[in-house]
Amino acid sequence: MAHFVLQLCGTTAVAIAAWRSYVVTREAVGPLVHDGDPTRTAIEATRRITDRPRVRLFARRLAVAIGWLAVAMYGLFLIVESQVPA
Repeated sequence: MAHFVLQLCGTTAVAIAAWRSYVVTREAVGPLVHDGDPTRTAIEATRRITDRPRVRLFARRLAVAIGWLAVAMYGLFLIVESQVPA
């Protein structure tokens, strides 16, 4: 019974975390693909790279996406460990 619970939890964690990582990655990359407002882009170009809001938002979303990938890998770990004989 414990093997089944571990596999179920692992599969659920992989599915949810992989989907959330995909969604957050799309949110992070979306503003980089589109041009945006030319005036805002010109103003942000005068700032240091670490002071630009778009860069900080991208870094934050990228960190969240990597966190979700870590959860997905833990789900894979649960699946593998449930298959190892005791």
